[in-house]
Amino acid sequence: MELGKVIGSVWATKKNEKLNGNKLMVVQLMDAYNKAGNRLVVAADIVGAGTGDQVLIVRGSSARYALSAAGSPVDAAIVGIVDSVVVEEHE
Repeated sequence: MELGKVIGSVWATKKNEKLNGNKLMVVQLMDAYNKAGNRLVVAADIVGAGTGDQVLIVRGSSARYALSAAGSPVDAAIVGIVDSVVVEEHE
């Protein structure tokens, strides 16, 4: 799993039919200290996340499993909305 922040959404009128009904969100990957990285991921949202939410995402077969869609062309899925992250200060 990875942490990220939803920064937008993707609208696609023409797409693989197995993607129909899935909300696609743009997620900026974050580290455990809530610092933004420079990588973006488009992820299928199955939990109702919105712009500004900190989220947990999974990739690959875990994403397809979370969607209950083994044949779906999904590589990333939002599987949780994060309430808080607690880590020790790093030195």
